[in-house]
Order: sequence, then C-alpha cells, then structure tokens
Amino acid sequence: MTHFLKTDEHPDGFKLEDILNLIRQDILKRTQKIASDDKREAKLVLKNNIAILGLLTEAIELSEDSTTILDKSFGPRDPEKPRIGVP
Repeated sequence: MTHFLKTDEHPDGFKLEDILNLIRQDILKRTQKIASDDKREAKLVLKNNIAILGLLTEAIELSEDSTTILDKSFGPRDPEKPRIGVP
C-alpha cells in the first residue's frame, strides 16, 4: 500500500507532482542557505542540489503530463474505478 499517493484505499493522498513540488521547495530553501558558503563541501552539495532540482523538475513535468493525459482521456478521477490498469 502506498503511504502518500492517492489510491482507492487512500483517497486523501497526494498527486505525485504535488509531493515532488514540496520536496523541490524544501531543497530550494536548503540550497539558498549554502549558496554563499565557500567551503569545498558546501560547493559540492550545492552542485548536487542543483542537479537534483533539475531532475525533480523533469519528474514534475512528466507527472503533470501523465495527469493531463488521464484527465483528457478519461475525465476526473473516480475513486470507485481506476482510469487505467487493473482494480
């Protein structure tokens, strides 16, 4: 069972893109705090965070695209019946 995402058993869950957006916001806040730190380690972490932010943005865009495809093809989500896949 998923703990965070919307499912039949967990209708109050989140859409994937919403969770990824929250994570991206947290990483942005952390990144801003180390942006002016000249230590070698801080620079490496900053570089890694920037790469992670790019990957998260790509993942958010893919998730939003999937939501758009499903909404366009099958309408709003019905908790009683999956739009694709097996129940």
